[in-house]
Amino acid sequence: MNLKVLDVLKKYTMVFALVVVMIFFFFQTDGKILYSQNINNLISQNAYVFVLAAGMLLCILTGGNIDLAVGSVVCFVGGIGAVIMDRSINIWVAVAIMLVGGLLVGLWQGFWIAYVKVPPFIATLAGMYAFRGFSNVVMKGLTVGVRDETFLKVFGGGSDCYIPDLFGGGDFNITCMVVGAICVVVYLVITLRKRAAAKSKGIEVESLTSMIVKMVVISAVVLWVFYKLATNGGKGIPTSLIWIGLVLIAYEYVTTKTTVGRYLYAVGGNEKATRLSGIDSRKVYLFAYLNMGLMAGLGGILTIARAQNAAPTFGVGYEMDAIAACFIGGASAYGGEGNIFGVIIGAVLMGVINQGMSIMGISANYQSVVKGIVVLLAIVFDVLSNKKKK
Repeated sequence: MNLKVLDVLKKYTMVFALVVVMIFFFFQTDGKILYSQNINNLISQNAYVFVLAAGMLLCILTGGNIDLAVGSVVCFVGGIGAVIMDRSINIWVAVAIMLVGGLLVGLWQGFWIAYVKVPPFIATLAGMYAFRGFSNVVMKGLTVGVRDETFLKVFGGGSDCYIPDLFGGGDFNITCMVVGAICVVVYLVITLRKRAAAKSKGIEVESLTSMIVKMVVISAVVLWVFYKLATNGGKGIPTSLIWIGLVLIAYEYVTTKTTVGRYLYAVGGNEKATRLSGIDSRKVYLFAYLNMGLMAGLGGILTIARAQNAAPTFGVGYEMDAIAACFIGGASAYGGEGNIFGVIIGAVLMGVINQGMSIMGISANYQSVVKGIVVLLAIVFDVLSNKKKK
């Protein structure tokens, strides 16, 4: 019994940490951190973290590798898009160019890492400097405004970037609650079907009691979040949440249901054995960094939509936020371990810390100190866990 309790504590350490942090800030901010507006801000302000962390997870899975160029690439592609839209070119052309631009950057860095064997740290460090410089060249060192209303609404900028209430609920967004309920139903159906499929194949599954408790808790949290969004002056679901959801669902599928997902874990677990089994690890590395480039492109789109402009200083520290979210969420510094659920927990924890300290009036300098300590503790926990395994 004690062993099972210890296993649960180890598996959900960061979930418990998130709960403790939320309780701490609830009392320190007189409950303000749980106001509807602040829940909305937590999602919108940290959309780039969720998106970039999903891509970063694939890089980390390959052996603890990271991409230091992410923030610069976000700035670079965002600058390109802003300049294009400033010249009255169709916004969807601009969006396509930003995404393709991110992919090309990922291809460039992935080539050096996968085929020339340049260490990822060095290759992406070079990219961090190079694309920051290109950003200044593209924008000529100036801030470029983004004024297209359609772009701002679709990608989460401005005051009108919400899914409209189809039922006209006024100050309570009924559509938001309906979507929340649908999400819960879909989650419950998928979970129960996965359990039934596993049992039919003779695979060991968690106890029914444990599964029910987990489903109830997750369902309650989802409904509570959607309730908070629904009561945020009737605004409802921010469009940035739609993009976050699409990205997380896609990467959950890739990492758990596809062959390339299994290859990512295999390369991170034992690259030599993976190569001997006939898997081309170079293609796996290239795939990981291509994905990171694509997410940097989307991150650039969300960033300039949120700010309603592009500036040469955008994206500074974004790579660290993404890396931190992954490691805090349980991704191993050695590779081969990590999942999208952990990324969500890590990103939310980072967002809660940022927002909680901001509401308390703590300076950005001390916020960085706290985030650094949290990341260090997460890595130390990972290192100690790996030592015990050995």
